[in-house]
Amino acid sequence: MMDITLLDGGMGQELVHRAGDRPTPLWSTQVMIDHPGLVGRIHADFFDAGASIATTNTYAIHHDRLDGTGMEAQFVELHAAALKEAHDARDANGSGRIAGSIGPLGASYRPDLHPAPEVAVPVFTEVVRQLEGHCDLIILETVSSVAHARDALAAARTTDLPVWLSLTVSDTDGTLLRSGEPVAAAREVAETADAVLINCSAPEAVTLGLGIVQEFGRPFGGYANAFEKITDDFLKSKPTVDALRMRRDMGPRAYAGYVMEWVGKGATIVGGCCEVSPGHIAEIARRLRAAGHTIV
Repeated sequence: MMDITLLDGGMGQELVHRAGDRPTPLWSTQVMIDHPGLVGRIHADFFDAGASIATTNTYAIHHDRLDGTGMEAQFVELHAAALKEAHDARDANGSGRIAGSIGPLGASYRPDLHPAPEVAVPVFTEVVRQLEGHCDLIILETVSSVAHARDALAAARTTDLPVWLSLTVSDTDGTLLRSGEPVAAAREVAETADAVLINCSAPEAVTLGLGIVQEFGRPFGGYANAFEKITDDFLKSKPTVDALRMRRDMGPRAYAGYVMEWVGKGATIVGGCCEVSPGHIAEIARRLRAAGHTIV
C-alpha cells in the first residue's frame, strides 16, 4: 500500500458551471473577479471530497492573457486574491498543502506560441515571485513542449520550493507531447523536477504517457481532463472554454477507474483537471482508501 497525494479537480470549469456566466478568454480569472469567494468555496469542496492539495487559481494570470482586457494593471492583485482564497480554504480545512499553479504562456495546447527562452524565463520568474512564500510547492501545468518545460523549470528553480512538472500529451497518442515531440524527449529536462505528472489530456492518453514517465526516476502521476476533445476552435486566438464539450462517459466511477489503474502502475500523485468535479475526487478518495492506500 502507498501514500498517495490526492490533487483537487478542475477549478476553471467548476467556476464556469457554478457562476453561470458565459466564459471569456480570461477563463477562471474573470469569474474570480465577478464572483469573489466562489474560488474559496470550490477549494473547500475539493478538500471536503478528500483532496490533500489546493491548486491556486493562478494558471491563467499572465500578462499576455490580461492584455486588452482592461485588467492589465491587476497582475499582482489577482495573484494575491487567488492565494488568499486557497489559504482561507486550507485554514478552514485544518490541513492540506497549497500548490502554486503556473500555466503556459500564450494559450493552452499551443506550443507554437511559446516564446524564446530570453523572453519566457523572465516572464515565468515574475509569476514565481508572486507565488513563493505563499505556497508549499510550485506546479508547472499543461507543459506542451520540451522548450516550455526547460524555461518554466529554469524560472521555478529560482526558489527552494519543490517543483512538479506536469506535461500534456496528444489525446490520440499519449506517447507524444502536444508539440509532437516524444514524451521521452523531456526526460533530461525533467531531471530537475521533484515530480513529473501528465495533465489535461484524455485519460486514455495519460495512461500511455505514464508508461513512459514512470521511467524518469521521479515520483510521478496524472490528472486528466474529461473533455470530448480539444477542438480546432479552441486552438484559435483568445479561445473560450465554451468551444469544448464534456465527455458523457467520464463520470466519477469511470474516471476513478483510470486513476486506480495509474496508482497500480506506481503513480503517487493523482487527481483531476478540467471537468473533474468534487464528486469525482470523492470517488477517487473512497477507492484509494478501500484499496488500503493512505491519502497524504
